[in-house]
Amino acid sequence: MTYLFNSPSDFAADAVAGLVAAHPQHVASVHGGVVRSTQTPQGQVALVIGGGSGHYPAFAGWVGPGMGHGAPCGNVFASPSSSQVYSVARNAENGGGVILGFGNYAGDVLHFGVAAEKLRAEGVDVRIIRVSDDIVSNTPENHRDRRGIAGDLPVFKIAGAAIEAGADIDEAERIAWKANDATRSFGVAFEGCTLPGAAEPLFHVEKGQMGVGLGIHGEPGVRDEPLGTASEIADLLVDGILAEQPERVEGGYQGRAAVILNGLGTVKYEELFVVYARVAERLAEAGITPVRPEVGEFITSLDMAGASLTLVFLDEELEQHWLAPADTPAFHRGATPEVERPARESFWTADAVEIPAATEESRAYAAKISGVLDLFEQVCAREEVELGRLDAIAGDGDHGQGMAYGSRGAAAAAREALAAGAGARTVLVHAGDAWAESAGGTSGALWGAALTAAGSVHSDDAAGSPAQTLQSLRSGIDAIQRLGGAKVGQKTMIDAAVPFLEALGSEDPADAADTARRISEAAAAARTAADATADITAEKGRSRVLGEKSLGTPDPGALSFSILMAELGAHLAK
Repeated sequence: MTYLFNSPSDFAADAVAGLVAAHPQHVASVHGGVVRSTQTPQGQVALVIGGGSGHYPAFAGWVGPGMGHGAPCGNVFASPSSSQVYSVARNAENGGGVILGFGNYAGDVLHFGVAAEKLRAEGVDVRIIRVSDDIVSNTPENHRDRRGIAGDLPVFKIAGAAIEAGADIDEAERIAWKANDATRSFGVAFEGCTLPGAAEPLFHVEKGQMGVGLGIHGEPGVRDEPLGTASEIADLLVDGILAEQPERVEGGYQGRAAVILNGLGTVKYEELFVVYARVAERLAEAGITPVRPEVGEFITSLDMAGASLTLVFLDEELEQHWLAPADTPAFHRGATPEVERPARESFWTADAVEIPAATEESRAYAAKISGVLDLFEQVCAREEVELGRLDAIAGDGDHGQGMAYGSRGAAAAAREALAAGAGARTVLVHAGDAWAESAGGTSGALWGAALTAAGSVHSDDAAGSPAQTLQSLRSGIDAIQRLGGAKVGQKTMIDAAVPFLEALGSEDPADAADTARRISEAAAAARTAADATADITAEKGRSRVLGEKSLGTPDPGALSFSILMAELGAHLAK
């Protein structure tokens, strides 16, 4: 249970504010997250590491000399938005380029990727490192397509040390990927975590059982097994990782490994030490020497009960950087070099966005669009708990929360733009930016892109027409398909959106009543398709890792799309 919070929607931001207040010598607050409170040295590579909140010490706790230069902080278990990533990167970068590091999850890939493209368009050299250490989430041959869990710590520690030692961006990127490719993690869960304000955990593990193969966003294990003793669990974890131990070669891996035994939030230090005693014994039997082992909480999942084991199979280069000094709010090692680190005196901030002039007709139509977004906010708030429940079965449980936050942000941005005299196009564009910013995660990126694409159909100079209403829906769905890359049959929002598009038809409507009728009929087709996703095994997003566990449950993204389209049709028919 998460006991201490003000408003659940403000939890992540409030936590960042408290972190900055507690560690002013290390971090300063910027839009979207934190950066070092000292200047990035001219020409030094900026390592920007981030992800959703709820994982402390990751990621904001690792900002400081020897590790990160900044950390974008999303909502709980939701990736930061592209604008948050961009803001932190702009504040951290100082002529040496940027490495964006994050766990390999769909929402992070989307948002960090969009931010990278924007930075590159401005002339900044950007490289992307997707940490992929979790052995249960894909095969050894597809190691870089696995998800990231506690391996984030050693990969970012090693990359940060290389940068501190003077590596340029090419060298730092090479070492970061080398560290990732040498890192393996495996974990077990005993009970799910509880989101702020929620009454129940995201999932339960049956008494006497444990979930094998946990994720760090509240995902249950990929399979359940009888709960073992501490030594039996240690054996399970060690055996799983050592199955992928590389060969020992001259000049490379020689049986030395960084070892991290990580608690997810509820399993405490004494319990972890009991497990580590057996881990150390098993590694000795295998002829492996632990190098500066770490036992404690490093990447948590709020109050999740679970533990994970990480090994980095070291060569001389990786070991040097693993042992190097670091000084951050949550990770300290040795004494960092006595070099001048001037305090940061200024910060990059986004310029205030001017509202383009609009005609009276377009402003009147914009008011109707704002009303629809108000409706979406109400519907998403109503459906939040059920969508979260469905998402927790085979995902991370945050879809309902993300839809609620996103729609709330979009509706507020639309009202604000409307009050400033915005027309239809500008209202939709502002709403799209706000949805992505407020929700984060995959759905936040996709709904934000859909609203922005819908805005491109409209104008600030004229009222919208029934034909434009349908075309804006088509454009929005096209943006979802293009950005998300999913196909029908992979158990995503697309499984409802494509049938909706097909039922909508390509011909222009006769009038407003015809528009409402066609949207309602298309929404019914979308709902049928969404319900049918219960018979599909997930192939995309976080749910794909859990495979068969998604059977019997409709995809929450497809369901939320169909619900909103049904509400839109009913609203327009009034």
